Amino acid sequence: MSEFTIQPNFCTDDIQRLSAFYIELFGAEEELRVPGRKGPFMVSLRFGGATLGLVDYKRGAKAVPGRVSVNVFVPDVDELLPRVEPAGGKLGGPAKDMPWGHRVAHITDPDGNPINLTQQL
Repeated sequence: MSEFTIQPNFCTDDIQRLSAFYIELFGAEEELRVPGRKGPFMVSLRFGGATLGLVDYKRGAKAVPGRVSVNVFVPDVDELLPRVEPAGGKLGGPAKDMPWGHRVAHITDPDGNPINLTQQL
C-alpha cells in the first residue's frame, strides 16, 4: 500500500455555489475550510473515504475554472522536490508552510497538469 493519498481539486470562480452543489446532491460533508480575504480560499469535502478540494481561482488556484489540479499528500515534501525534474515534471518554486497546517510545493507533471505536493505538519 502506498504512503501517498491523492485529492482532486476543482478550481472554481464560485466556491460557495460549487460547495453547496456537492453537499446538496451527494451529501458531502465539509471537513476543512481555509479562509481567504473575501470568503473561503479552499474547501475540502468528504465523500465517505474520499475527499474533493474546491479552490477559489480568484485567490490562488493554479488552474482556471473547469480545470482540475491534484493534491498528493506525502510524508515529506522536501524529500520529493529533487526528484520532480528528473522524473519529467517542473518545479513551481520552493515548498512553503501554510497557516492551515500544510507544507505545500506546486509542481506540474510532464503534461503541465498542476499538482500540489502536500505534507500535513
